[in-house]
Parts: sequence; structure tokens; C-alpha cells
Amino acid sequence: MLINSFLVIAGLSLLIFGADRFVVGAASIARSMGISPLIIGLTVVGIATSAPEVLVGAVAAFDGKTGLAIGNAVGSNIANVGLVIGATALVQPLVAKSPTLRREYLSMCVATAIGFIVLMDGELSRIDGFILITSLVAALSWIIYLARTASKNDPLTSEFEHELEEAKSISTLHSWLLLFIGLLLLLGGAELLVRGAVAIAQAFGVSDLVIGLTIIAIGTSLPELAASIMSVLKNEADIAIGNVIGSNMFNMLMVLGVPAIIHPAAVSSDVLSRDFPIMIFLTLLMGAMVFLHSRGKFDRREGSILFMCFIGYQYWLFSTISA
Repeated sequence: MLINSFLVIAGLSLLIFGADRFVVGAASIARSMGISPLIIGLTVVGIATSAPEVLVGAVAAFDGKTGLAIGNAVGSNIANVGLVIGATALVQPLVAKSPTLRREYLSMCVATAIGFIVLMDGELSRIDGFILITSLVAALSWIIYLARTASKNDPLTSEFEHELEEAKSISTLHSWLLLFIGLLLLLGGAELLVRGAVAIAQAFGVSDLVIGLTIIAIGTSLPELAASIMSVLKNEADIAIGNVIGSNMFNMLMVLGVPAIIHPAAVSSDVLSRDFPIMIFLTLLMGAMVFLHSRGKFDRREGSILFMCFIGYQYWLFSTISA
């Protein structure tokens, strides 16, 4: 058990460290190609921050543990809203001003609906996987359109411009090196994490799904948590919220889609009756809080509500296991 716990901790550490290098490298390469900061932030950075979930899901699927990949996708979205947004708002209240975020949020809701539809029949097939990946391409095209048509006065544009200043000073060779090193660390971290988590699940008689919803989902959401807190401390609230919205959309389409193509599998009924409804509830609650109720303001009271919802869900999950 001690060795398996070490594998999980080492895997999570490599994922966090590798994700940071991977994001910086990918953003710098895109910057050197003349791509606008807004497009880089909404697409390149969004995909790169979902890389830990994608690689963990892919490794799990190659090992025949697709249930773990499904749990990772759904659990990460729950953690992103409840833990990441909730904890970030507790650190410092958020004020989202970008109109682009509202449109991206609607895209995330559509992606969530597509994810639910493909899982409704109780099976994640290769056809479902191709539907999800095709939807991902369509979503990326829509986001690029949003970025190109966004107002120059959109706060998100200036925030990404400021955030990507570091990328200007990194040489092309250094960027590719960071990308390659980051990818290797992500692959190694994913392998260690999956091996350790599966062994722990088997030792305690817990399903792969539950491990994906808990240990792995929380662990792969840590890069988003760190990025969001750093963004809000630099008064870049739009990036903090945008990171979560983008990550959740990519999780639904890419983190579910890739494992489905690699290793189709049956979907646990618990996903549809317990976990997906919680994810939908938190997604709608976040949208109502940020875009309807408070007109972009996200204070500590609202953050505490989301955070307590996340804690309550984790308690419910573990109480169900122990029962």
C-alpha cells in the first residue's frame, strides 16, 4: 500500500510539474506563429491545461480501465466548479467582465449536453468517441470565431496579452524543449498515477469509477486550481473563470472521446443517476451565480456555496462506498 501511495503522489507531482511546462511551451510556440493572445488563451492553453486528464484517461483506457477515464472526466468537471472556482473565490472575490466568457459558457453547456446524450444508452462506444471528437473540432472552430470577432476592449484580451508576455522572451528551441519535456512528464505522471490508483482501488474493493471521481479527478484539477488562484491574485478574474469553462468543455469532448476510441466500455449506472446530475447542477449553479444573479460578481459567499457542494458530494460518494 505504501508503494502504491507513493506512485499516486509521484504521479500527481509529475502531472502538475509537467502541465506547467507543457502549457508554457505550447503557448510560446503558438505566440511565435503569430496567433493572437485571445485565441491562444481560449484554445491552446485550454487544451494544454486539460492534457493531464486526457493522458490519464488514455493510459487508463489502454489498460482496459475506461471506467476510471469516465470518472476522471466527470469528476474533474465537478472539481473544477466546486473546488477550483469555489476555493478561488474564497481566496479573492471574482469579477468577470468579458462578454466572450458568456458565449464560451454556452459552448460548455452544449458540450455537457452532448456528453450526457452519448452516455445515456449505458455504453461509451467508438461511434460515441468520434461524435465527441467531431464536436470538439466544431467547438474549437466556434471559439476561434469568438476570439476573432471579440471586441478589442474585451478585458479577456488584455489579460491574456499580459499573461503571455513571458512567451515573447522564450526562444523557439526552448519552447519546443519545454513542450517535449512537459509531455514526457505528463505521460510518466499519468502512468504512475493510474497504476497506483488502480492498485489502491483493488486493495480497498473500490471501483475504478470512484477512484476516477475522487483521487484522480482532484489531482488532475490541481493545475487548474493553481492557475486560477494565481490569475485572481493578479486581478485576472476573467482568465480564472475562463480556464474552468474551457477545461470543462474539453473534458467532456476530449477526455471522454479519446478513451472511447481506444477502449469502448459499458457506463456505470451511477454515472447517469448520481455523478452526471451533480455535474450538471454545479455547472448551471455556477452560470446562474456568475452571469445572472450577480452580473459577473462572484463573492466569497457564492464561492463557499460551491465549495460546500463539492465537499458534500465527496462525503456522499464515500458514504455510499462505505455502505
